[in-house]
Amino acid sequence: MKIFVVNKHRFALYCILFVCALGVLLFSGSDAIQVMQEQAEEKLLPIYSVERGEEKICSITFDAAWDDLDTDKLIEILNKYNVKATFFMVGSWVEKYPESVRKFVQNGHEIMNHSDTHPHINQLSEEKIKAEISKCADKIEAATGKRPDLFRGPYGEYNNAVIQAAKSVGHETIQWDVDSLDWKDLDAEDIIARVTKRVQPGSIVLFHNGAKNTPTALPEILERLLADGYKIVPVSELIYRENYTIDHRGRQIKESDKNVEQQ
Repeated sequence: MKIFVVNKHRFALYCILFVCALGVLLFSGSDAIQVMQEQAEEKLLPIYSVERGEEKICSITFDAAWDDLDTDKLIEILNKYNVKATFFMVGSWVEKYPESVRKFVQNGHEIMNHSDTHPHINQLSEEKIKAEISKCADKIEAATGKRPDLFRGPYGEYNNAVIQAAKSVGHETIQWDVDSLDWKDLDAEDIIARVTKRVQPGSIVLFHNGAKNTPTALPEILERLLADGYKIVPVSELIYRENYTIDHRGRQIKESDKNVEQQ
């Protein structure tokens, strides 16, 4: 019978090699598990913009969460250029300023959902997210007679839970691809330059009611867009309601258009 003798130095080397090999296997396994988890839970995106080919069409949107002092001025400007906008309203704003809500509706603008209390919605549970959206929808429906079906998260926040919860209560989640940054109180000229340089076919532009310089900047923006051949429509008329995908940029693409692109 042969007896193999391993000295202590060689034994230590074997142990080190074994531990390294085991570590590689464990790391590879955990890495594979992580990849599978990521694939299983695909990151969902809201609609940032819409693929409309060369058709010059875009949407002007306002988030209504502050005061209502510029309501009449905004309506006057939009009416002057025959532009219909989309106002994403917070439920508490709807309750506080019902007359402004009615004025926007009477002038042909659409009212959509911006949550009930303007919380950091991606930090809430699924049930609380649904409650925020549903309560706001109830208030808008009571004030306008029409239930909203588009939702924009407060602060532009979203995650998979937010998008899925919104969908479950009948809302499509909408973002924007052109931010006027009017909430930073930029000068009117800066707002004009930002928006007009960034708008492209299918863009959704973000403004805020109650922003300091928006009423000053808005007429020039509308004049330039219209002169450039753009048709400005509410978001509900810009987006697709069925047979679409949303790419990695958040750009909504009609299925038939996607098939053409792939050929």
